[in-house]
Amino acid sequence: MRIALFTETFLPKVDGIVTRLKHTVDHLQRQGNQVLVFSPEGGLTEYRGAKIHGVSGFPLPLYPELKLALPRPSIGEALENFQPDLVHVVNPAVLGLAGIYYSKTLDLPLVASYHTHLPKYLEHYGLGMLEGLMWELIKAMHNQAQINLVTSSAMQTELSEHGVENIEVWQRGVDTELFRPELASAEMRDRLSQGHPEAPLLLYIGRLSAEKEIDRIKPVLQAIPNARLALVGDGPYRAELEAHFADTPTNFVGYLGGEDLASAYASADAFVFPSRTETLGLVLLEAMAAGCPVVAANSGGIPDIVTDGVNGFLFDPTDEEGAIAATRRLIEAKAERELMRRNAVAEAEQWGWAAATRQLQQFYRQVLAQRSLPMAA
Repeated sequence: MRIALFTETFLPKVDGIVTRLKHTVDHLQRQGNQVLVFSPEGGLTEYRGAKIHGVSGFPLPLYPELKLALPRPSIGEALENFQPDLVHVVNPAVLGLAGIYYSKTLDLPLVASYHTHLPKYLEHYGLGMLEGLMWELIKAMHNQAQINLVTSSAMQTELSEHGVENIEVWQRGVDTELFRPELASAEMRDRLSQGHPEAPLLLYIGRLSAEKEIDRIKPVLQAIPNARLALVGDGPYRAELEAHFADTPTNFVGYLGGEDLASAYASADAFVFPSRTETLGLVLLEAMAAGCPVVAANSGGIPDIVTDGVNGFLFDPTDEEGAIAATRRLIEAKAERELMRRNAVAEAEQWGWAAATRQLQQFYRQVLAQRSLPMAA
């Protein structure tokens, strides 16, 4: 198949969507497909054999790491030359509109996927009054597609309740070749804990942005004697978080990649994830694959990954004490933590990227088959 993929974010940016997309592109190419990626310009022209058509843009005022890439005629020319079998738009917002437009203009099947829970993000940026409008825009764009893919059953229910049609769950995926318990390292633990490797080590990995609610980890950290916190990643909320955690033993590590990132997961005692806006929470799967038990909010797509008391702990997202109690229990009960560690690894090992990409190809074949039915009749 020849797939034109439109995304509002791609490499060199680092986040959960980019992680999913780069593995998806890699495995689509490995499995004999050809992919052309349309994304905001980032300096790359190729990834794993797939060509990247960068579109110039400007930083989003509330989130400078994200670029708004406006549709332009060169997109149509590139599509005409590529001759795709279908178009896949990822989180259509601005550039994704070009994908929707050209799918109609060129009479190509359209697949859309939903990864970022934008309506819930708005309240964290003081724009909660726009949530209803945002849902109308999401419905209008996604209902142009033959199939809408989501990454959890919770998102399938929520989008359906807001009028989005033809929804399927695109299964989760994690790089089990990279994220593995054997990468636990005394050196990495010393680095993350800033020279206190014997202390209980809490970990967060991901974007440092308001909607991730990282500030809610502070009471958890303060409630556990001698605990240290490592925040791995970067983002627009870093300065505010540095001020918020200034009186605590918190290490702002910055970005890590490859085996350093995998080692960070494997070397911590607990991965604490308070976000209530997750469509999936890919970092949770990475933590689990690396053998790091998780404590996470019982919200969004997270219960699809974490089974409370089996491979991690879930807490009521409105109950600060619940997060504290769950993390304390995980830190203090070493035998239970070891069992959870093994269960977490076993759960993650079921979800390799190759299987998730084979499932995606089945969805692609489904829309292509739907397109050919009227011709066969």
